[in-house]
Amino acid sequence: MENFDILLKKYADFIVRVGVNPQPGQTLIINCCLEAAPLARLCVRSAYEAGARDVLVNWSDNDVSRSRMELGSEEALSDFKSWQLRRYLDYAESEGSVCVLHIHADDPEVYAGLDGAKISRVNAGQRKFMAPWREYTMNDRVQWSIAAMPSAPWAKKMFPELDEAAAVEKLWKLIFDVCRVTNGDPVNEWKAHLDRLTDLKNKMNALDLESVHFESANGTDLTVGIADKATWESAASVSEKGVVFLPNIPTEEVFTAPHKDKVDGIVYGTKPYVFNGQLIKGFHVTFKDGRVVEHGAEEGAELLGQLLDTDEGARSIGEVALVPASSPINRSGALFYSTLFDENAACHIAFGASYPGTTENGTRLSKNELLARGMNQSTIHEDVMVGAEDSHITGKCRDGRTVELFRDGVWVL
Repeated sequence: MENFDILLKKYADFIVRVGVNPQPGQTLIINCCLEAAPLARLCVRSAYEAGARDVLVNWSDNDVSRSRMELGSEEALSDFKSWQLRRYLDYAESEGSVCVLHIHADDPEVYAGLDGAKISRVNAGQRKFMAPWREYTMNDRVQWSIAAMPSAPWAKKMFPELDEAAAVEKLWKLIFDVCRVTNGDPVNEWKAHLDRLTDLKNKMNALDLESVHFESANGTDLTVGIADKATWESAASVSEKGVVFLPNIPTEEVFTAPHKDKVDGIVYGTKPYVFNGQLIKGFHVTFKDGRVVEHGAEEGAELLGQLLDTDEGARSIGEVALVPASSPINRSGALFYSTLFDENAACHIAFGASYPGTTENGTRLSKNELLARGMNQSTIHEDVMVGAEDSHITGKCRDGRTVELFRDGVWVL
């Protein structure tokens, strides 16, 4: 690819300095698999140049992860040690604090064919064990960001007709395009993009909505009640110390917290979803009084059931996000088999926990206070895509007005 090294350096600088935004004196932790090493090395240098006190890299390997899950005993895989948690908390509790960058370069089906129930139990145990650290990220007490780079299995999944090298190059080009790096000025392009999302967020908050209603020709007919004192948010987040960061790169959404007891109707998935390294395709779920009461899928129905049975809150939703069909990710025509990208190609809902930051002063509230506002609690937060090219979305305001938000899959505000 022409100018690849230049584009890769710009991408690394952008995801570090705008994405996770390490501050002078902070430690940056980078989590990535071995395939991401070329990008991780550039990110390390960029973070130091931005003033980071230290940069640590936690390496992983897809093949090792699969072997452990396939051949390791559930008892051993669930035997979590204190250092696995303390390696985050020790830095978070230090004077300089910490920020975290996750670089995804995964195989979407790394666990295909393995025991799904075992995987769910092990992952649920890990989420419970890491809950004290999760409190930092869910409440934006520290900066965190997720970005991606191609791996051969991921690229081949997307482009099976190409040889491995050509598939990886095509995926790199796509990532550079949808992350606004291709034209060589990602910082200014993202500034304009974030200004547009902020304008939409402000318009949504001004409407004072009590619910949104989704309809499309595929059968979706879903009303999502909005949590009490919920606020619509967009791409940028702000840490408790006032540092601006981008949790997801790319991002195209404006989102808020549903009321956990006020979601009713049926919704059909419009893109496959990867859960625990396995695919769910052609799914639907039916809600009554906020909880899933019926569900099915053309592929991965049992897996969908395992997701919904994770805990008490997994059958309710913690996020509703509006994403136009005109987004660059959707316009690319590619199915990424990665939530990071596919959730930014279509409107989506998330089974599981609400983000406290999507209700007024939510990061300062206790769990019981959040529950009282209708904010859902769970150990999971799993985004699934439900927006269609013909999605029609209306909002009901608390003063009784009905306002059209989306027509034919795009914003009309």
